[in-house]
Amino acid sequence: MAVSSRMTVAIHALTWMALTCPRHPGGIVTSDRIAASVNTNPVVIRRVLGGLREAGLVVSVRGQGAGVRLGRPPESISLKDVYEAVEPEPLIALHSAVPNQECPIGRGIPPVLQGAYGRAEDAMKEELATISIADVLRETIATT
Repeated sequence: MAVSSRMTVAIHALTWMALTCPRHPGGIVTSDRIAASVNTNPVVIRRVLGGLREAGLVVSVRGQGAGVRLGRPPESISLKDVYEAVEPEPLIALHSAVPNQECPIGRGIPPVLQGAYGRAEDAMKEELATISIADVLRETIATT
């Protein structure tokens, strides 16, 4: 069971778009160009862009010069926004099978863990809300 990399791919794509889009007509770029930066298949990028599009973080442009552009300024896109757009499942999931209800631990542990996991995810989201795509871009540029 691996942790999803969708969020990392989404942040990379949005940060690259924040850097690159101002240099392209209308700020429009293709999934192929984003995929080249991420070093992945454009299909992976298109899947991630789907969630970002539904959340209004990117906008699809059809017709000649088709592609995507940022849906909001990079300063107004938090990492929490990105997380909620591309990670549909909880950060830490309970076991898919119902534990033995005859066992006191099996019967009592799911709500305890669900509460602990929910609080941990809430704390993570609170921190992610303080970081924008513009912040990621600024720090990334500073390290290169």
